[in-house]
Amino acid sequence: MRIGILGTGGMADALGTQWIRTGHEVLFGGRDLGRAEALARLRGGVSGNLREAADFGTDAVLMALPWTAAVEVARQLPLNSRVLIDCTNPVGEGFRLLTAGSPSAAEQLAAAAGPEAHVVKAFNLCHEDVWRLTPPVFDGRPLGVPLSGDDEEALAVVGQLVRDVGCEPFAAGELNQGAGLLEATAALLIRLWVGEGVDAQAIAPPPEFSGGRARG
Repeated sequence: MRIGILGTGGMADALGTQWIRTGHEVLFGGRDLGRAEALARLRGGVSGNLREAADFGTDAVLMALPWTAAVEVARQLPLNSRVLIDCTNPVGEGFRLLTAGSPSAAEQLAAAAGPEAHVVKAFNLCHEDVWRLTPPVFDGRPLGVPLSGDDEEALAVVGQLVRDVGCEPFAAGELNQGAGLLEATAALLIRLWVGEGVDAQAIAPPPEFSGGRARG
């Protein structure tokens, strides 16, 4: 696939590196052209500005800019026909969800990108270091990656990119429901991991207890 990456930070580096490793063509696009060029030279991709990344990503575009910049950048770029992967988290000081009471970050991004853009919320629940693992497998189980979006073809594209990283895609519902839940989950997990220093994985019981009582 041809993947354009908007941004040159940790998430851009981690996911872009994995996708290059599995044979995809990646263009790192940045507001700082020197940083984009250095990243591409280090990882084996190519570089350009943000518009060039949007143009390049005929199969998918990853929005890997800070949430505070993502919506405005999406308004300025030709994203109408693109599968736009949103890994941003609108989490502010005190681990607050900045979109509380408003449409999710992914929905706002979709509105800014245009009616023909296919936004899929994905890759937002883990720190960039997780995406550097080859593959992200814990206790013998591949990491699950929830996907929220409205277009089946776009979800299939992103599902394949999830598998290429060594993970399993999970369906998390349509954008107007699933994206907000994923962003709120990220805010909670960040609060637990970073704010409290606890094992957030411990809050979820095993599947056999998911209905309230062990099955057997």
